Parts: sequence; C-alpha cells; structure tokens
Amino acid sequence: MFKYTTRCINITSFIISVIIFFILNLFYSNFNQITRYTSFRAGFSVDQSIKDMQNTQQNQDTQKPENIQINSDSVEKENYDWCLEIPNIKLKAQISEGTTKEIMDKFIGHFEESSRLIGNVALAAHNRGYENNYFHDLRKLKEGDEILYTYKEDIKEYIVNKHYIIKDTDLSCLENTEENTITLITCVENEPEYRRCIQGIEK
Repeated sequence: MFKYTTRCINITSFIISVIIFFILNLFYSNFNQITRYTSFRAGFSVDQSIKDMQNTQQNQDTQKPENIQINSDSVEKENYDWCLEIPNIKLKAQISEGTTKEIMDKFIGHFEESSRLIGNVALAAHNRGYENNYFHDLRKLKEGDEILYTYKEDIKEYIVNKHYIIKDTDLSCLENTEENTITLITCVENEPEYRRCIQGIEK
C-alpha cells in the first residue's frame, strides 16, 4: 500500500503550486487583449431591440440628427476644453473618457488605450437610436473633409484620408501611429458585427 509520507505530500504540493502559477500567468497575459476587445465592443452592444433598430433605420435618411449641436445654455462653455468639431456635418460635441454606453449616451467617447494628443486619437459615438447620436452623419464624410479636435489648450486640424468598414474584432485602428492621426468609429447600420471607421491625418 502507498504511504503518504511528509516528503511525498510536500512534493505534490509544490507541483500543484507550479501548475497554478502557470495557469494564472497565462490568464493574466490574455487579460489585456480581452479588456481591449471588450472596450471596443462595449459602446456598440446590441442591447436595444431589433424593432427599435428597424424603426430608427427607416427614418435615418429623413429625420434630422438628434442633439448634434452644442447646447450652450445647458453646459458651461469652460467644460468644452475637450471636444470634436466637423464643419461639413455640422457637428460639435464634448468628448469624455471611455466608450461605455453610459459615456456615449451623453458624449463622444475616447478609447482609453489611445492617445489624447500625440499619435492616434481614437473616438467613438452612437449614430442612431439613442438620445445623442453624434456620429449620425459620419457616413457622409469623404476624403478631404476637415476635422477639428480640441484638447485643453491644443487645437488640431485633421483632413479625412480614409473611410472604410472593419469587423468589430479588428483592433488595429486603435493602435498608435507615428503620424498624428484621428480615428472615428461608429456602428454600421443593421450590421452589428461591423464598424464604420473614418481616419484623418493632421494638416
């Protein structure tokens, strides 16, 4: 019969500890990638019903974009030290950190892993079906259109140079760039697995 000696128990405990250590290490190494993917999807989750999406889609080309302009009466001017302006689609709105639904219900969201000033500034917003649909007309932008980005005392001017569709699993558009770039992301109408991506390069 096998005897459970103290030495045997100690060796077994050591082996179990090593296995647990490697499992935790593997989990931690994948955690950052999972977090980025969750952040990318969070603000675009399909929480609303299919019926709501269909109703808003039917009216998309006929109704006016909701709450596109800044309401200077309800928010003090000094709060707009972080904002986005796109003259061709008459957009000017505040930016806030994060891309959760709660953030994007009120603001344009900033992807936390992207730059705020130097490199790639990545932003996201709703385009239909919510109280504030700041990126409602993003699909109308074309190469050469101007994008104005304000962060505190800095005002940057970008020119649109890319307009394309990506999968919701494609995180490459969030990566930093050597040139100063701005990336605007929103849902694709009735295609929840895709995102519309507009990129501009600094003048």
